[in-house]
Amino acid sequence: MGVSLWRQIQRENFTDWKKLLSELNLNQDETSRIVLERSKFPLNVPKRIVQKMSKGNWKDPILRQFLPTLEEQETSPLFVLDPVADGNSRKAPKLLHKYQGRALLVCTSACAMHCRYCFRQHFDYESQDKLFEEEIDLIAQNPSLSEILLSGGDPLSLSDAQLDHLLKRLDAIAHIKRIRFHTRFPMGIPERIDESFLKVLAESSKQIFFIIHCNHPDEFDEEIFNRLKAIQRLGIPILTQTVLLHKVNDDVDTLKRLFEVLVDHAIIPFYLHQLDRVQGAAHFEVPEEKGKQLMEQLGTQLSGYAIPRYVREIPGVPRKSPIA
Repeated sequence: MGVSLWRQIQRENFTDWKKLLSELNLNQDETSRIVLERSKFPLNVPKRIVQKMSKGNWKDPILRQFLPTLEEQETSPLFVLDPVADGNSRKAPKLLHKYQGRALLVCTSACAMHCRYCFRQHFDYESQDKLFEEEIDLIAQNPSLSEILLSGGDPLSLSDAQLDHLLKRLDAIAHIKRIRFHTRFPMGIPERIDESFLKVLAESSKQIFFIIHCNHPDEFDEEIFNRLKAIQRLGIPILTQTVLLHKVNDDVDTLKRLFEVLVDHAIIPFYLHQLDRVQGAAHFEVPEEKGKQLMEQLGTQLSGYAIPRYVREIPGVPRKSPIA
């Protein structure tokens, strides 16, 4: 069997900032005052997303999410390696248990793209066990769990065979009722949602929820919505998570456009996250007061179902904490 189309497309990702700047017709003379030339968290952005960045514009809101910049070297005692205290809730190398009734599988370190504000960019991923044996055993032994979140990295980085194996193991656990995918993959490589993947989803006996991460309305196109519609046809609800980001989406017009285009395609805005304070991402933070003002404005312009919950994660608190 040949290499999957989506894996071939993934090989076209931009991982060299010089090639990215050349593709966008950005002035290389500006590099020394903007670009972080060597980063421990390397550039990785799909070609499809790059094609949506405006040429010659260093301030493009999509580019800002992916280009390593000198701003990442700014330090603050408030911005740390593990801002959501994943380490404190680690019950096995790939299993986090923070909230009552649900646990999270860190399926893989691999992702379709590297967002510069990623709160797990410093996470100590375990990469040897591909079958999740220890994690599945712990889930099976804990009848208080009814929901499993598949995260990472990105769970769609796993092959269909790996996902099929994982879902079948979870299917066999009677007290697990729901499985939730958390992914950004469709935003950059929607071809990942192919017939083989849809078959894996359709064969699961559990109720599946699909949560996609999107931050800006210009990230979308019709191909993405068409692929997501195929998931919806399986009876799988699609919701979204968005991170409030300085100079990316911290204005009411951008957020309104984003949430409207989502509900126009029967996708429910779920969470608007206050930035997790991960080391290297301080330049993305939006003051909570401004976030509250934005939510207030959105409340006068959108239907209730089009407005996400504005939340932040506080380490040690057993839920997402509402801000407004």
